[in-house]
This record gives sequence, C-alpha cells and structure tokens, in this order.
Amino acid sequence: MPEEKNSAKKNYLTYGLVGLLVVAAFAVGSLYTKVKTLEKGGGTVAGVQQGQPTQPAKVDVKVTDDDPQKGPKNAKVTVVNFSDFQCPFCGAYSGHNTELVKTMQQRDATWQPDEVNILKEYVDSGKARFVWKDYPFLGQESLDSAAAARCAQDQGKFWEYHDYLFGNQKGENEGQFSKENLKKFAATLKLNTKDFNNCVDTGKYANKVKDAITYGQSVGVSGTPATFVNGNLISGAAPFATFKAAIEEELKKK
Repeated sequence: MPEEKNSAKKNYLTYGLVGLLVVAAFAVGSLYTKVKTLEKGGGTVAGVQQGQPTQPAKVDVKVTDDDPQKGPKNAKVTVVNFSDFQCPFCGAYSGHNTELVKTMQQRDATWQPDEVNILKEYVDSGKARFVWKDYPFLGQESLDSAAAARCAQDQGKFWEYHDYLFGNQKGENEGQFSKENLKKFAATLKLNTKDFNNCVDTGKYANKVKDAITYGQSVGVSGTPATFVNGNLISGAAPFATFKAAIEEELKKK
C-alpha cells in the first residue's frame, strides 16, 4: 500500500510538472509573437495603436462646429483625427513630441510626422480641412487634459494648448497632466488663468470628453491615433506618405 501511494504521488507530480511546462511554453510563445509583431511595427502597446494602416468600409464621421478644426469647411477633403493627449504615438503623429518623432525615424528613416505635414501641405493651401476629435481613453489624466484643452478653446487657444501638451508628454497617469500642471500650462501660454482655472475646477467639459469616447467607438475607433480621410480609416501613426497618398486619391475624385 505505501508503494502504491508513492507511485500515485509521483504520477500526480509528473502530470503537474507537464502541465506547468505546457503553460510556460504557451506563455513564452505568446510573448515571442508579441515581440515579433512589435518589431514589425504592428500590434498595440498599452492600448495605443501603431503600425500598419487599415482601410475598412467608409464611415460617416460627423463634424460639428464645436470640433477644433483648421482649413475651409468646404474643402474637398476632410481629415478627422481621434486622439489622446497622453498617447505617445499621437505625440509623434502631431510632430510636437520631438523625442518620439526621432524614435519613429530610428525605426523607419523615411517616416515623417503626419499632422504638421498635413497642415502644411494641404490645410494651409485650402485643399483639406483638419478636424480634432477627443478620444481620451488612457486614464484620468487623458480625460483631464482633453477637458483642459476645451477650456483653452473657450479662449481661442485650443491649438496652442494642443501643441504644448504634445510637446510636454511624460508617461501616462504619472502626474504630468495633473490639474495643477494643466493650469500652469495655461499660465505659460498667457491664457486668462482665472477663467481657465474655473473651467477646469467646475468640470465644465468632463461629460463632453467622456461622451467623445462613446462616439469614437461608434464609428470604429479602438485606439489612437485614428484618422479618417473622407471617412476612410487609417489606424496608427502611419508615415505621412500614407496620408499623402490617401488625400491625393480623394482630391482626384469629382
């Protein structure tokens, strides 16, 4: 009887060890796949999309007068960008996080930031309109910074505040975009701090920026940056050449 018990115990331990090895092998394989995907520029990191653009079915993205925008409303091409001020790839996309721009260019020497080049080449010439849509999904500081940018918009300074936030990114939900710092940024940009601070403290735009996430999801946004060129989605911080080709294609249409 003792020998039978010892044998059963050994079998149990053997099966247990085999099970653990199977689980470990699966985990290592999964990690390897993720690493290889990231090396190729695909996949997601902390919920932030990056890598190859996608072209699903055309979507009707509604643009309202409340949406920060540049360029003529009757432009032949409308570029709508859903973004999060904490998203590092959004900082690179914007062209204002110079450190991230360098990182992208180290991975691809031909990569150029998207927003600044779209504005320069197409919006300034009147060929396109560029529209901002909030998609603050990375945490509380994403929500707070999005709301603060809307407070800056009340004073006609959305784009200046937008540039400053992307130029001063530093981690996610680590205090860089605390309400205290958001107020300091407004002072640096010489906004009316009394009105701005009141806007932030009363949570004037808290619900608006939360609702923006729901709207983004309704049109197929799941990460940032997500950009629609006349309703055609390009996901991630794809090279400017990708956006250029998409815009040129739309300009050729009647």
